[in-house]
Amino acid sequence: MLRAFAPRDGATGLGEPPGGRPARRRTAAAPFWKPDAAADPWRDPHAPAALGAPAQYPEEPQQSGPVVLDPQGRRKVRVRDLSVRLTVLALLSLLLVGMVGGTTAWYLGRTADEAPLLAEGTQLSEVSPGTSREPGSISDIAGRIMPAVVSIEVRLAGAGATGSGVVVDADGGYIVTNNHVISGAADVEGAEIRAVFSDGSGSTARIVGRDPASDLAVLKVDKPGLVAASLGSVSDLVVGDPVVAIGSPLGLAGTVTSGIVSALDRPVRLSGDGSDTNAVISAVQTDAPINPGNSGGALVDATGAVIGINTAIASVAGAGTTGGSIGLGFAIPIDTVRDISEELISTGTAVHASLGVNARTVTDGTRDGALVLNVEPDSGAAEAGVQEQDVVIAVDGEPVRSSEELAVEVDAHEPGDTVTLELVRGGSSREVDVTLGMA
Repeated sequence: MLRAFAPRDGATGLGEPPGGRPARRRTAAAPFWKPDAAADPWRDPHAPAALGAPAQYPEEPQQSGPVVLDPQGRRKVRVRDLSVRLTVLALLSLLLVGMVGGTTAWYLGRTADEAPLLAEGTQLSEVSPGTSREPGSISDIAGRIMPAVVSIEVRLAGAGATGSGVVVDADGGYIVTNNHVISGAADVEGAEIRAVFSDGSGSTARIVGRDPASDLAVLKVDKPGLVAASLGSVSDLVVGDPVVAIGSPLGLAGTVTSGIVSALDRPVRLSGDGSDTNAVISAVQTDAPINPGNSGGALVDATGAVIGINTAIASVAGAGTTGGSIGLGFAIPIDTVRDISEELISTGTAVHASLGVNARTVTDGTRDGALVLNVEPDSGAAEAGVQEQDVVIAVDGEPVRSSEELAVEVDAHEPGDTVTLELVRGGSSREVDVTLGMA
């Protein structure tokens, strides 16, 4: 390249191309060369090189971000510009809707009294009943036994109590309840006992007789048209049978709860606060919810027959709390209720068999029993040679594991009956026959 265009004869710059410089071409009638074309470095290879002034462009309005053009050279609309427009449009729309809504509400408020509020003859849709209440259902049982269950109200000077009761003899007006429900009014001048029936009517009740040893009492009312409950038996009951409890817990008359028979022949000691009740019963245990005020009410089986009188509950009440149902309720078996009630109606008192000892529950780690604490003089136990510190472990062959079980076994007999006690004395066992006395 240098050899081809090198200057000749000591000249500076690029040399002429071989064959000489080609003739100048004209592209128009007038030359386009300017007067200073000879000094133009782009035209004269021998001209010295120099930089010119920077190009000058007219200023355009500044904008944030690049300007994007479409193929036709038009400015493209950016998403950000579009979102701003949509936001403004949405705000304007909301403002318009608010204005229209407010105007409408104002208008309707001013003209509300002109719109009709009542529509005569309007009928709402009806659905024919689809519930089937079969015989023996809880609702059927409750409907049949409810008229025979009453609320008991005891009124004293400055105090009162509530409970429940069951009509057992409609002709005589006899109602059975718990002794601890009405014992506070016994022999108290000015005390009043009132029975309130399922139809809301009430009647004054008088005490016929009461038995603290079984926690039962019988009242009498003078009211025609009573409905008596059907009394069943516990002999055919088994654990798991359904039961219904009816009474007035916490004064709520006609309350119905349901459950099952949880256990039978459960020895339970009753000690009524503020009463003279201190009984031990062989109870029917149930998980049907029972609360204070259910006492004296009915426990009913699936046939609608009363199989027990609700009497007590086990509770976990502590300081500052009130005991309530925890699913452990106890009822006096109706067989016992029938016997005691008949005695009270006939004579005003009830008779129980007595062994003549006081005992408490003990265990040696392998065997439980009832430890004799003292023996009553001239009692059947004293005459049979029962001594203090003897441990009774059986009555007529039936195991005795607690003082409550001993009381239940003895109470199952009549005064004058002879029973065989198995005792543990000095590490050895022996049997003695005891003739029961009268409590």
